[in-house]
Amino acid sequence: MRIETYGQQLEITPALRDYVEEKLRRLDRHFDQPISARVQLGLRKPSHRAAADLSVPGRTLHAEAEAETMYAAIDLLADKLDRQILKHKEKNQDYQAPRVLPDVG
Repeated sequence: MRIETYGQQLEITPALRDYVEEKLRRLDRHFDQPISARVQLGLRKPSHRAAADLSVPGRTLHAEAEAETMYAAIDLLADKLDRQILKHKEKNQDYQAPRVLPDVG
C-alpha cells in the first residue's frame, strides 16, 4: 500500500506520518492488488481534520473526519474507510455473483 500524507497549513511530524501509515495498513488486507491513499491533515479550529482519497480497484473512495485531536480524527478516518471498503466489496460480490433463477415448473 502506498500512502501519501500531507498537511494543509500543518507540518507533518514523523510521529503523525507513522500513525497514519499504521492505521491505514489494515485496509490493505481487503485487496490483493496494490492500493494507494492520499491523506490530508489540517486544522479547522477548534477541531482537527483528516481527509483521504483511497484508490481501490474499480473506484476511488473518499472520507473525512473531525475530532478534538489529530490522532482521534485519524482513527475515525480509518474506521470510515474500512466501512466503505467493505460496502464496495459487498456490492462487487453481489454484482458478480451468478444469478440462479427459480425452477418454475
